[in-house]
Amino acid sequence: MSTLLLITSAPTSIYAWHALGLAQALHAKNQTFRVFFYQDGVFLANSLQWVPDDQRHLTKEWQKLAIRLPVCVSAALARGITDVENAKRHQISQHNLAPGFELIGLGELADAVQSAQRLIQF
Repeated sequence: MSTLLLITSAPTSIYAWHALGLAQALHAKNQTFRVFFYQDGVFLANSLQWVPDDQRHLTKEWQKLAIRLPVCVSAALARGITDVENAKRHQISQHNLAPGFELIGLGELADAVQSAQRLIQF
């Protein structure tokens, strides 16, 4: 059964951590799943986040999974997150997309929704 995890919660939300936990469990069991970061979930892709030493860093935990980490480009740009290409295109002086994450359009979310057997939003 293929699963799509739609992460719309900010990194400070417990739901964002639940999404990671489910992704880790699915990955460990070699289950087919995809993720998509949308709305405030795109903040997970910000490489400029600071996390205290006594806390786990959610972005780094997603990166450890070594899976594809697609992020809605419009939601990311609206929240100040960009890659090199979009920074040039929109005359933004910096880029801050965390390694392993990629900015993509909503068309890919539509394709993922259509092909998934279940969708779980966090």
